[in-house]
Amino acid sequence: MPAQTPSSKKKKPAAKKSSPKKWVKTVNTDSTHPPKELFTKSASTIARSLASRKVSPKGPGSGMRMLTYFINRAGKGLSASRRKELERAKHMLHERIEKGNSASTNTAA
Repeated sequence: MPAQTPSSKKKKPAAKKSSPKKWVKTVNTDSTHPPKELFTKSASTIARSLASRKVSPKGPGSGMRMLTYFINRAGKGLSASRRKELERAKHMLHERIEKGNSASTNTAA
């Protein structure tokens, strides 16, 4: 029987895939409180609400993260029309953030 070299050893079979872990189970911060059913409303209402200091104390960037988190978390469960409306809200919120950034740089000069 020939001696086995490290490269001639049989590889272990691949481990059986388990269900994917849900990383969001560990998220338990409670710093913001968007109104109930906010994400079922119109894009302009969502953007306006998420940009407010009452909902997003750290500013509209925090609201953008909440919206992105919601879209990612909903995944395939969102209808095409609902996803489109949420993406419109995301775009509106992004414009608010950009407008705020340009206003702050103009006043600082």
